[in-house]
Amino acid sequence: MSDLHKELEVQIAKYCEGQIWPVAEEHDEKGIFKKELYQGLGNLGLCGMTLPSQFGGAELNYTDLCFVLGVIARYSVSYAVTLSVSTMVQSILEEYGTEEQKAKYLPPLTSGREIGAFSLSESHSGSDAANLKTTAKKTDDGFVLNGSKMWVTSGGVAQTYIVMARTGDETAKGISAFIVEDGMEGFSYGKKEKKMGWRSSPTRELIFNNCLVPEENLLAVEGMGFNIAMSALNKGRITIGAIGVGLAESALNHAASYALEREQFGKAIFNFQGLQFMIADCATEVEASRYLVQKAAENYDNNIADVKLAAMAKLKATDTAMKVTTDAVQILGGVGYTAEYPVERFMRDAKVLQIVEGTNQIQRLVIGREIKKELS
Repeated sequence: MSDLHKELEVQIAKYCEGQIWPVAEEHDEKGIFKKELYQGLGNLGLCGMTLPSQFGGAELNYTDLCFVLGVIARYSVSYAVTLSVSTMVQSILEEYGTEEQKAKYLPPLTSGREIGAFSLSESHSGSDAANLKTTAKKTDDGFVLNGSKMWVTSGGVAQTYIVMARTGDETAKGISAFIVEDGMEGFSYGKKEKKMGWRSSPTRELIFNNCLVPEENLLAVEGMGFNIAMSALNKGRITIGAIGVGLAESALNHAASYALEREQFGKAIFNFQGLQFMIADCATEVEASRYLVQKAAENYDNNIADVKLAAMAKLKATDTAMKVTTDAVQILGGVGYTAEYPVERFMRDAKVLQIVEGTNQIQRLVIGREIKKELS
């Protein structure tokens, strides 16, 4: 671990243990998201880590970002995901935005004063993202959006939304990307979803009813939306993998600590071989996932486009998170199934990591296609 990472870990742990962890159970139960807690991460300089300093960023790399997300996820997957998605929005704006767009939207995001959200999926187009139906009709005043988006992380609490809408034909080349601001006329929110996990991270439908978006809010050029989305998701897969590693690590630590304290038949249950094997397997999977995520992040930092490795990192780390959190509940036994201990929350939070940023079935398709390319 580098000196920078050691310092970041100490700062983040101090903040999360003092501010986020004490309220994590209550906020999960009640579905509470506290903007002040997210702003606290911004005050630590974590909300614009990969952005240039001219926009308030820290000019760190994706390896650093993945490390930070993993540490935050030990305490709260919800806040780690909020930061991950907002950082994705920033990376889109930094790569594809005009200088005017960057100057307007990036500083509030990098400071943590505002939150960014990414909006691609629709009720009938999840994995088949190119089949989206939301339209953006060009007029003399800009583009008029009509349609809806589903399962938007930070929906209703974000201020800046990257929205994909159809401006052309029915192919992927007919999709464009827009910057939509909270409060624009014709832009509203559907109900807040009741979810198994990530309950402190609000998820809402976005509704566009003749929402006029100024022409200057078009990202890049018409028809670039799908490429922008896929580029962002490739990076998002790595960061979601990092969150999976942090969550699995926390579940493992809680389970192992409990096993050292809990006694049955006159000795700590950790000393039973069957349970030791479970813990050993979990620890091995966590470390394997960590190194895969690190390598994927390092490749990105070194401008090595490796779609296969990014998909592998997301697949392995999130499957590991599901396995380790499930085993943690098993190790704790009856109390593991209650809210008295956090592992049941960890298990619920782990499930959706296998779904977001492309389901793990889609990751396997991506990996298979990349292998076919290599061998053709």
